[in-house]
Amino acid sequence: MTLTVDQAVAVPEGLVCLRELMAAYARRRPVRSVAVLGNAPLGPSDERAQAIDDSDLVIRVNSFVLDAPGEPRVQGSRADVVIWNRITRPTRFTFDRYRERLYLLAEPMRFHGRLEVWPMSWPPDLGFVPLPNRELLTRIGNDLDIPWRAEKLAPTTGFTAAWLAVSLFPESDILLSGFSFVDNPGQKEWTYQAGGSSPVAPEHRIKAEARVMTDWLEEERVSLWR
Repeated sequence: MTLTVDQAVAVPEGLVCLRELMAAYARRRPVRSVAVLGNAPLGPSDERAQAIDDSDLVIRVNSFVLDAPGEPRVQGSRADVVIWNRITRPTRFTFDRYRERLYLLAEPMRFHGRLEVWPMSWPPDLGFVPLPNRELLTRIGNDLDIPWRAEKLAPTTGFTAAWLAVSLFPESDILLSGFSFVDNPGQKEWTYQAGGSSPVAPEHRIKAEARVMTDWLEEERVSLWR
């Protein structure tokens, strides 16, 4: 994909190559629609699932779930780009058909000196691209208006995925779904479409993420399907 002058100006400097890489995995180019799925529980909706599957590019995160044949349609059946971290709890979908997808590894706490491990659940030949912390954390932290470096904070993987869609594809229609913190920014625990729950990690500031995402909604930069 060749960027127009306006698009090249809008996409953050240093992230144009990441945009090109993500676009290479899209169903259609140029990318005019992007769906980003968080992992909060969603009820059945043929309309939502169809809108997701009809998107040019579908981005999912961590312990994502896909619609399976014969089951109610909820969140669509495609995953073109996966953004995940080393403590992801794999579902039966996480590494299914992994050779056909782009896996972007989010490891923001490594920027703060936390050591990382190689989880045994990963396929031995899994190819992935680490997200560029130096480029992303500064920009996301500034947008969230939080002292991310001093307090060793980190954005959630879901917000990172949404931020990438909004920032790298400003000319596209952005569809978001599965983001519980928009309606419940004070929650202390995540619940998942795949089942189970976990505490919200202390390095996250989901109230700030909810504020930014609400601003996107008010500015009509994104749409949110509940």
